[in-house]
Order: sequence, then structure tokens, then C-alpha cells
Amino acid sequence: MNLKVALAQIDSKVGNVDDNLRHHLEVADRAKRRGAKLILFPELSLTGYSLKDLVWDVALQRSDSVLSPLLKKSKDISMAVGFVESGENHAIYNAAMFLEDGVVKHVHRKVYPPTYGMFEEGRYFSAGRGVSAFDSKHGRFGMLICEDLWHVSLPYLLALDGAEGILCLTASPTRLAGETSSLGIAEVNHEQHRAYARLLSLYVVWCNRVGFEDGVNFWGGSTVTSPSGETIAQGKEFNEDLVVAELSSHEVMRARRFSRHFLDEKPDMVVRELRRILRK
Repeated sequence: MNLKVALAQIDSKVGNVDDNLRHHLEVADRAKRRGAKLILFPELSLTGYSLKDLVWDVALQRSDSVLSPLLKKSKDISMAVGFVESGENHAIYNAAMFLEDGVVKHVHRKVYPPTYGMFEEGRYFSAGRGVSAFDSKHGRFGMLICEDLWHVSLPYLLALDGAEGILCLTASPTRLAGETSSLGIAEVNHEQHRAYARLLSLYVVWCNRVGFEDGVNFWGGSTVTSPSGETIAQGKEFNEDLVVAELSSHEVMRARRFSRHFLDEKPDMVVRELRRILRK
């Protein structure tokens, strides 16, 4: 892994796949001109987030012709995009698709669609049932979607499966609390990314959207966090942005050799203890 990655911090239009698709292609061209080999878009970037009953109208299968322009573009730059997937059994999933060299290389279905507080994804989406790393021509990655990153088991499993970078597509809404002028939700998220990156000795590449939908604001602030836990690139808050950063397997190697905590993990013990706990 030795490449420039771009974070496409965009504002998507609810239910308008055609306009969103054109925006993806335009931003991908801009990223390519800046030397990026891989571009990451936010959660549900092709459809918008606040879909509710529109999920049935915008759901796509991996072979749908509407994806042809993206597949063609992926011959120039690898792409991770968010979309609504119509599954083989006709279930609807909040999903992320990785396209490269004109083919769909990997799809991740959101394992933890939240239904608490202001969220109601569980009413409209089925939950994914697994997570796995995958090989790109640029290296080995894993993909997660927003709430997935709040469950420590998923990034842990991806790291054990060989991922040197976690690509996380996000639609994080703005939530203000108390009298502080700082954006608390940003501080919490960025602290989390630094912890995962440092503990798992890998890159956390996190792309959040911006804009307004149905009275909800999304705050942006996309980040790339290095295996040492350093934020090496960060997007603007509340505005569209294109963030570019360098990823290198050498930095993963350095982090893991200088601090062996991840290399010394005992997954066989974890499996054994989980079985014991589940037997209770």
C-alpha cells in the first residue's frame, strides 16, 4: 500500500441518484487530477440519507446499468461509494461498494443500522451479517459504515483479517450539547479514530457528508488517521471539501514493530473466551 487517497466530503440529494452520480464523477475527476488513486465517498452517497420509504425506489443491485458510469470511472481511480442495495432475497441494505478496474470488488452491508434517538434505520434496512477485509491493487482494506465503527468488534476483526486501512463511510448528524462553542461530536469521533488507529496499528480513513436533509445537518470534518494515531488530514466543517492524504504500508510496519501490542494479540484466546461467555 503506497498511494494517495481522497475523501469526497459531499452533499448528496435525497432520492436523486442521477444528480448524485454526476457529482461523484465530477469529484472523482478532481481527485484524479490531484494524484489520488482511491476516492472514498460518504454513507449513502448515491441516494442521500433521509430516505424513509424511498429506499425501495432507489435500491440497486450490483449489476444494475445505472452503475455503468461509475464502473467505467473506476478504471481511472478506485472508488468506495455508499448506496442502497437490493439483496438477493429482496431485503434492503445500507451498503458500501468498492469499484476498481471496471468491476465491483467488494460490498459491505451495514451490520448495525441504528434505531435509537434520532435514528430509525432499523425500520427500513436489514442488517448485514458479516465483515471481511478485501484485496485491492492498492493494498488490503476493510469497509465499515458509520455506526459500525462504534462496535469495537468490527475494526478488530478487519485488522485480524489483514486490513491495513479501514475505509469508513459516514453520515454523522450535528448534535450540540451544553454551552460549549466547540463541536463535541467532532471531538468524540476524532478521539475514537485515533484510538482505533493506534491500537490496531492501521489507517482509519473516515469520510463524513455535509448539507441538510429533512431538518438534519451533517457536519463533515472527514479525517485520515495514521497508524501512530496522528490525524494527518482533515476536512472542513459544514462545507463540501476534497481531502487528499498519503497512505503507506511502511507506516503500518513501523507502528506494529515499534509497539507490538497488535502483533501480540491472541485471537484463539478471544474465540475460546467468547464461547465460554456465550455458554453462560
